[in-house]
Amino acid sequence: LVVMVTATARAFVRSPTAFPRRGALSVRRAAPVQAPSTRRSSSQAAQLRKVREFAEDALRVARETGPRAAAYRTFEAQRAILATVVEMADELPRPPPPSLAFQMATEFVDAARAPSTGGGPRIPPVVSEWLAANARPELAARFVRKLFERLGATYVKIGQFIASSPTLFPPAYVKEFESCLDATPPVGFEAIRSIVEADLGRPLLEVFDSFEQTPLASASVAQVHAAVYRGRDVVVKVRKPGVDELLRADLGFIEVAGKALELIAPDLSRISLADVLADLRATMLDELDFAKELRNLETFGAWLDGSPGLRDVATGPEPFADASGPRTLTMTRLRGVPLTELTTTGTTTNPGAERTLVNALNVWTASVLTCDFFHADVHAGNVLALDDGRVGFVDFGIVGRVPAEIWDAVARAAAAAADRDVDALARALRDMGAADKEVDLVRFAADLDGVFRALDAIEPTVTVAESPSAASLSAAVTLDDQQVTDVLINLVTAADQNGVKLPREFGLLVKQALYFDRFVKLLAPDMDVLNDDRLEYLKDATDRAGGDDSAARRPSSLPPP
Repeated sequence: LVVMVTATARAFVRSPTAFPRRGALSVRRAAPVQAPSTRRSSSQAAQLRKVREFAEDALRVARETGPRAAAYRTFEAQRAILATVVEMADELPRPPPPSLAFQMATEFVDAARAPSTGGGPRIPPVVSEWLAANARPELAARFVRKLFERLGATYVKIGQFIASSPTLFPPAYVKEFESCLDATPPVGFEAIRSIVEADLGRPLLEVFDSFEQTPLASASVAQVHAAVYRGRDVVVKVRKPGVDELLRADLGFIEVAGKALELIAPDLSRISLADVLADLRATMLDELDFAKELRNLETFGAWLDGSPGLRDVATGPEPFADASGPRTLTMTRLRGVPLTELTTTGTTTNPGAERTLVNALNVWTASVLTCDFFHADVHAGNVLALDDGRVGFVDFGIVGRVPAEIWDAVARAAAAAADRDVDALARALRDMGAADKEVDLVRFAADLDGVFRALDAIEPTVTVAESPSAASLSAAVTLDDQQVTDVLINLVTAADQNGVKLPREFGLLVKQALYFDRFVKLLAPDMDVLNDDRLEYLKDATDRAGGDDSAARRPSSLPPP
């Protein structure tokens, strides 16, 4: 965590606009002039108050966590750090000589004690020079990613949060954590049986007709088993034992560490470190809250049923509340293939792919406009072409919401991006974000034009295989998630360089839009998304941005599937 924050601070020094500043948009009144002695005593009193608050928070977290969990995680962290150092021994720089190390430590202490100059966290020159000469820029990000994978569930989720938050973290970390692995050995079946039975209050086979002992998939937080419930094929997502205690200990440490860092280096408060950690904590708790995911599935299903035409073309897993609990989530099993997989006869063109894509685009865009949330992780594995011809949206652990205060700017940005109008897009992004200086819209528009050119340069990978009978061909089209992330980072960088700090919700929204843009170019390259009458909900979104009377309407139905 310290390595990550240090690298983040270095990035802040290079580009002070790359991070939000508290009160950046507020009007500040000049403080009354005080005598030096008065200022010193006030500063000392404020510092003592912060130390007292930090001590109280640390004591509270220690009570909530318990000494055994804290000691166990400390041991696990030491072991993970050692294993990561051993693995990366050939890449890591040699430690500085003792005399230089002592000088670094001394200058760090002096920098922390020095009065703030408003220029961001101060990294002593001797440290910056040594890092520049001995460590490659991407090395810290890779070390932290490997360390987080070893530290387990909580830190894997932090890695996923970093990967999905290019508006908050340096590009090197966002790109590195795209490859954060969330695959762990499964827990034994008897432990899973005990959790499910404790959650549901009945023996396993009194609830389910059958329950597969071997999981379909196993991740750091949960594993998924196939089962049959009341005659229906379902999947059962079960949280692994010990994750609750692990999460409580880790989140407590992160909270205290963040406050300690702000106490030691007060300038870190200017990049809203505490706010970023609070956002991270809320996001992680949302993803781990099976009751909330169940409500998300219920909300999405009710929204589909209440929107004419949507249930005919799309669906999501149906949850079963009476077969679910705090650590268990039971839902229908959807059978299909990822949206980008094509299987055809005699040709690599799938006539049904375009229709499926139109339905997926309409449903997702409609959810942004009219549902309580939108699916915020629509990579190909989470958008399925089902065997019954419908689109299936799965994995509602990550969802997004567009705050009311930025909705108008988001709608205008969507319309401008669809029309490749970089001038209008620059104005919309300026209005949406927090700007701490006058924005040069001409320069901003030119930078955005460069982002579009980078987007056009993304090429898909197509793998074609011939069947043994030579009567048919199958083609699999894949997208490089890293390329999509690179485009999003380019957009955030363009905004940062022009003094605009974009909200995280917008980053989530844009990433999904980029996925769909790639899907269109793969499956329907000739589609005109602005003028295609089948994309009724997308046209409604641009109408809202245009401000005509249709902005208030909700399309009555989808085109025939």
